[in-house]
Amino acid sequence: MFDYVVRSACLNGEDGLVDIAVSGGMVVDIARLITSDAPSFDAGGNLVTGGFVESHLHLDKACILDRAKNESGTLQGAISAVAKAKSGFTEDDVYARGAKVIEKAITQGTNAIRTHVEIDPGIGLAGFRAIKRLKRDYAWAMDIEICVFPQEGLLNYPGTEELLREALDSGADLLGGCPYMDTDPVGQIKRLFEMARDYDVDLDFHLDFDLDPTWRHLDEVARQTIAFDWQGRVMIGHVTKLSVLPKDQLVDTTALMQQAGIGLTVLPSTDLFLTGRDCEHSIPRGVAPAHRLAHAGVCCTIATNNVLNPFTPFGDCSLSRMANLYANVSQLSTIEELEMCFAMVTDHPAKLLGRSNAITVGGAATFIALPASNRAQVVSEIARPIWGMKDGKVTFEYPAARLLRP
Repeated sequence: MFDYVVRSACLNGEDGLVDIAVSGGMVVDIARLITSDAPSFDAGGNLVTGGFVESHLHLDKACILDRAKNESGTLQGAISAVAKAKSGFTEDDVYARGAKVIEKAITQGTNAIRTHVEIDPGIGLAGFRAIKRLKRDYAWAMDIEICVFPQEGLLNYPGTEELLREALDSGADLLGGCPYMDTDPVGQIKRLFEMARDYDVDLDFHLDFDLDPTWRHLDEVARQTIAFDWQGRVMIGHVTKLSVLPKDQLVDTTALMQQAGIGLTVLPSTDLFLTGRDCEHSIPRGVAPAHRLAHAGVCCTIATNNVLNPFTPFGDCSLSRMANLYANVSQLSTIEELEMCFAMVTDHPAKLLGRSNAITVGGAATFIALPASNRAQVVSEIARPIWGMKDGKVTFEYPAARLLRP
């Protein structure tokens, strides 16, 4: 006996509609027609997919525009504004703001998140404790992976390393870095690799967040990745420098990242908002060409980064919208290109978080229904999910709009 059967689901847009039988939170059968008296859930011919995965988000500093303004609109302006506001953060405050963002993300079809959490003596572990609570309280709809990192520096901020280690001892999932904020960027990179080895965790760096191609920290991260044998366990985010590299240099950089097994996350909304502020005309986009690296086999993802704060004063947590924004900026339009954009907010980040996004017999009944017939359409039309479930339980519904004709 099944718990229920999802009827008329479109899994890939090509092979017709299927039924999906669910029992005990798992997919137990997929067939053209499943005969059963179990309750049914009609997918209505819509695309059913494993759901969106957010690979780079900051829950702890979301929704603070009422208390933190970025007057210059620059990266340094955002960092300064948040640093001042952070002194007033409390555990309950971070929890409340983070919950708002998580609930938005759930109804936008996201069922897994990697969130970065700032750790330093100024904020202590208050933000981390709040995110741990959120991870527990929203496990019914969302898997949350916590990446702790030193936003304001590591070697130049005494006490930060001890707090990072305490967070890792207390359940943080991985370690992040922000070398450009340290007085000794190379030293920070090496120290973080040493800590990652101590705790056997992955690394995720905020890296090379400017448009000056004459210097970068990517090469040191790649060198340390190979030296520590950490290939396949390192991601780098932003890396806006890649957006201004000539073709031959981009090819060489892609080969370096392949050799080191380093992945790339682009944050289109933030990178567009913050970069090129010193230009009065011919303003550069500042978005790394992830699709070019992905074509070469580099693990690439598209993510939101910030929501309603000085780094990004926008955001509804829609990853279909973020994929569409990236496609616009990168001038992508073919079916294959748009499907790649879809994969960069679903399959690729799912793999990064150690998940499978495929809907298969024996897999978790965790998926969403989208008003589209294929993946490319989701990106081109910014399709919003109409329902979703996690481990066999429906987590949200968002009925399609209904015209009221006279």
